[in-house]
Amino acid sequence: MGENAILDEFQGDGDQDVMVTAYRHDAHKMNGQPHDYAPETFARVSVNQTVPHCADGDASALSRPNGQPEQTVDAHETHYRLSLLTGESHYDPDEFSRARLSEAISDLLTGSDPEAMHRAWLTSDVASGFNESIYYSYTSLKYHTLLVAALLNNYRAGNEFEDLLLVVDDAGEIVPHRTVYAGDRFALRIDESAGGNPWARLGSRPWRSWASTWTRLTEHPLDVNHDKHDMVLDANLRRIWSWSTALQYIEDFESQEENP
Repeated sequence: MGENAILDEFQGDGDQDVMVTAYRHDAHKMNGQPHDYAPETFARVSVNQTVPHCADGDASALSRPNGQPEQTVDAHETHYRLSLLTGESHYDPDEFSRARLSEAISDLLTGSDPEAMHRAWLTSDVASGFNESIYYSYTSLKYHTLLVAALLNNYRAGNEFEDLLLVVDDAGEIVPHRTVYAGDRFALRIDESAGGNPWARLGSRPWRSWASTWTRLTEHPLDVNHDKHDMVLDANLRRIWSWSTALQYIEDFESQEENP
């Protein structure tokens, strides 16, 4: 099955919800295995399947350049993410020990309730530890996966990419499969309707457009007139073009504020 598989071509587990494929499609990256050689199952569930509607390819285009990938950071050719905030690898020998990693990955991949899997990815610290590609060390597997799910869910509903918006929601407001960031102060989702909330259109095609989209929000969730923390966060978000890198940067920046 090709990368651009459509729904009619999708072959799942029979009763498996199609949304589940989005949360399991890059399981091999948490084991550091190339897709072509990765096992087709993990803990007896199907993983590493092609996502319908080209949602994976479109989400990748939001965070990575087209063409032949090249190593962008010397001496860092691993699947552990580099933090744009600190410049350090997210690898922790305790957090990523074989036993703890196996348990954490099971929580992310083996569920059968797709909405529960969405919430597990939104709150996962372990998924934040991996990049989308060893060639793009600052990208985030966690936010790539959430973007894949949001695009797939919209495409299944008949929404085209050019219809989609980045929407700012209140903290705690989680829209199944469409919320791509959930923090203590606000949430972000990809949807065709803003429902009266601040929004910005994604554009006519998938490309690394985070900074442009963030800048065009009708209202920002940050207090950039009075709060120095928010001023710095906003200024840096206006310089980041990769979507998964930017969403991960918000998580890292907000976590640093909570745990200085």
